[in-house]
Amino acid sequence: MVDDDEAIREALDDLLRSAGFRCRPFVSAEDFLAHADRADIACIILDVRMPGLSGLELQERLNADGGGHPPILFMTSYADETTRNRALGGGARDVLGKPVDGHVLIASLNSAMAAG
Repeated sequence: MVDDDEAIREALDDLLRSAGFRCRPFVSAEDFLAHADRADIACIILDVRMPGLSGLELQERLNADGGGHPPILFMTSYADETTRNRALGGGARDVLGKPVDGHVLIASLNSAMAAG
């Protein structure tokens, strides 16, 4: 999960771990990119608006790398149609509004991981 808001990272980490998922929080897109071993990441939960690289810019960079990447779920407080279309057009599996309902997030995560 990549989100600049510490409270959201902690809450999502608790939620995901309680649902049986392993979670690795990152404070920024740059932090995520600097992580040497991303091979064991099954899905990326990504905030849209962050300082530095935005979530959409990180998605574009991952797409440009050409090596494929895990499915992406976006979460945002700014779910306007342009942002949603850009995220989904870039291959995101879902765009969820903040605050996100835990059951909705888990269902979307399971669906994204099943689809690969």
